[in-house]
Parts: sequence; C-alpha cells; structure tokens
Amino acid sequence: MVRSIFVLSLYIASLEALLVPKPSRATTFLRETAETTKATSKGGSQARDLGIPCEDDCALACFPSLPESVHPGVLSGQAQMDLLKHAKENGYAIPAVNCVSSSGINACLEAARKNDAPIIIQFSSGGSQFYGGKGLDNSNYKAAIAGAVSGAFHVRTMAEQYGVPVILHTDHCAKKLLPWIDGLLAASERYFATHGEPLFSSHMIDLSEEPLEENLEICKDYLKRMSKMGILLEMELGITGGEEDGVDNSDRPIEDLYSKPEEIYQVYEELMPISDMFSVAAAFGNVHGVYKPGNVKLEPKILSRAQQYISEKLGDKAPADKKPVMFVFHGGSGSDVTDIQEAIDYGVIKMNIDTDTQWSYWEGIKKFERKYHDYLQEQIGNPEGEDKPNKKYYDPRECLRSAEVNTVARLGKSFEDLKCQNILGLGSASDPSNVLGPRRGGLPV
Repeated sequence: MVRSIFVLSLYIASLEALLVPKPSRATTFLRETAETTKATSKGGSQARDLGIPCEDDCALACFPSLPESVHPGVLSGQAQMDLLKHAKENGYAIPAVNCVSSSGINACLEAARKNDAPIIIQFSSGGSQFYGGKGLDNSNYKAAIAGAVSGAFHVRTMAEQYGVPVILHTDHCAKKLLPWIDGLLAASERYFATHGEPLFSSHMIDLSEEPLEENLEICKDYLKRMSKMGILLEMELGITGGEEDGVDNSDRPIEDLYSKPEEIYQVYEELMPISDMFSVAAAFGNVHGVYKPGNVKLEPKILSRAQQYISEKLGDKAPADKKPVMFVFHGGSGSDVTDIQEAIDYGVIKMNIDTDTQWSYWEGIKKFERKYHDYLQEQIGNPEGEDKPNKKYYDPRECLRSAEVNTVARLGKSFEDLKCQNILGLGSASDPSNVLGPRRGGLPV
C-alpha cells in the first residue's frame, strides 16, 4: 500500500512537471533578483522613498540583457553612460520624445515597456512652461523651471512602475535660455545632496548660433558643473534647420546645415579632458518638422568621416570600434529609414522625436471624436435615446487615452526604425488588470 502511494506521488509529480509551464527567462530573472533588489539603492528607489508599491518589473535591480548598472527608473552617471555605450556597441539608438504633459509621459513609458526597450523623455523650455501651466508667470523662466522639475518627479515616480530605464533630458537651450538650465541644475544639486544622484540625467545646450569658440567655452563651464553630479551634456554643432518650439532656422544658409569633421574634433579635444559625459548633435542636413520625401537632404556620411578623422588623430588611443563620438540625430521626423539606420551605424545613439508624436497624439483624439461624434454633442441625448447620458464619452480621460494608445502605436514604429526593440530582455509585457473602457462603464472615478 505504501509502495503504491509512493509510486502514485511520483507519477503526479512527473505529470505536474509536464503540465506546468516553465517560467520565462524574465520571470526567473525577476525571482532571482527580487531579494537582491531589497538591499540595493537601484531598483525602486523612488518607490521606497514615497512608500509606493514596487513589484514585478519595478522591483528589478537590473535587466537580463543590459549592463548591471542599468536599472528601472531614471539613470544618471555611470548607468547612463553604460546604456549609451551599449547602444553604440550594439547598433541601436534610443528614441528621445518631447513631452508636455503627464499623459504624454505615460504614453512614452508604456511604449518603452511594450517594445522591451529604454527611452529618453525630454522637455523643451516651452514644453516645461506648459507643464507648469500657461496661467503661471514665466518671468526669469520660473514657470519653465517649476514645470520641468514637476515633470521630472512624475517621470522618476512612474518610470520605475513601468519597469523601464529612462534618460531624463532637456532639449534645445539657446544662450538666452541659460537661466532655465541654471535653475534646473540648482534643483539637481539640491537633489544630489540628499539622494546621491541628480534630478535630471542630461541637458542640451544649443549654442550653435554663437561662434564656435564661445559655444565651446560655455559648454566647458557647464560640463564641469554637470559632470560632478553625473549629468551628461549634449551640445549642438551646426544648425538644425526648420522650426520647432518657437526657434525658426528655416532661412539659414544651406552650408550651416552640415558640420565639418575638424569642428567635431575640436569639440572632442576640448571637452574630453573635462569628462567623457557628452554627446554631439552634429548637423548633417537635419531639419525640424516634417516634409515630403526628397525635400530634406541628409548626409549621414558626414558622421562617418568625422569618426574616421578623430580616430586618426587619436591614433592608438582611439576606441576599438573607431567611433569615439556619441552622436545625436535631431530633426528626424519624416526621414528615410535607410538614412536613420545608416546614421546609427556611424555612432548615433539618440534620435529626437517631436513632430510625429504631436501628430499621433492629436490623431488619437480626432479618431475618438469621429467614432463617438453623436455621443459628444450634448451632455444628455444620443442615438440610443434622447434621455441617455453621455458622461462616459466626454470624460476627458477617454479621448486622452485614445491619444495615448495612438501615440504608443506610432512610437512602436520609431523603436523599430531605430533598431531599439527587445533590448531589456524582459519579453512581452503582461496586460494590465482592473482597467475599464467606455463600453464597460467608463473609468472608475
């Protein structure tokens, strides 16, 4: 009898082994690192500070397919550099999306997790001001400073929850806007004193309209201040054409749209002794905005020639891949995917996206209005009856969610074009639970 029970138990155990699916690589990795994460300051640090639940992807200390320093949430210092170097070495670039609202930020984070990838979230000065509220006085850029800081805390809180690594960046800062960056650096210095890391990951200083010598001197001063906290400097060399966020370069001479290898080497030579935490937005015909195919003449080989030129100057000190510079691609909307991927081959690790996601967000709202038009004309009364309420349709969460879904889909194309998919090694994200839509009574209040 005892022998029969023992044999039966072995049979049941064998059957369970066959029927119960093996945990995925991501699940196994999560279980193995869960306890480690509790003792580290990396995964879920914002959640711990605020007492927010941090489970599943949020609780990871690192990712299966990335350097160990890279963790969910906002990166800075060595973790940021390790991620960018990983991008350059593995032939992908990270999409950098301009955001003006918490809804837009959430769409970016959702898209990053869906694509199993890192993302760069960035604010312009105008976007920062809008985030703070157009009803707030912006003298001395105080609204833009407050808006960017507010957005930074939102990104820091939610990036961990979505379980993705994020570089938190600010976009073009011309000479007249330097007080805005000064305010953000002051905020990072205070944050650093308490948390040992800066509030922001990186800042762009765009002095491309100034003489090269002045551009470099100012950038050097800022790099000294920023690198002490582990903040990366993005500098612009040459002009990005077109118009964006109130900056209009559409009438600039064509030669200004193309950087020279000698100029890029001068930047490298003067910044590198201070810190390697810098990237260069070199001009190779880039234009802000979206244009018909053929209207923008990109020359990615300018980047290749610059890498070769600098490597030759460095001699034995050149990196093994002969790509000493981390390049940034501005004005990528509407660019041919072959040009984009060629630029990545030459050391582009970041591409800015704004025009296309502005359209995708608006298009999502437009689609929602078209679909539910007859339910959005009055508070009461629709095709189902003149006394039927329409609250669940005109609830702003519904049309904004449509905008987010449409933007997530559009960003999927950007991740694909930039070869930035399946980077983290987590696999597919699980579907969220406890989420209601308009057909099921609207979102819970």
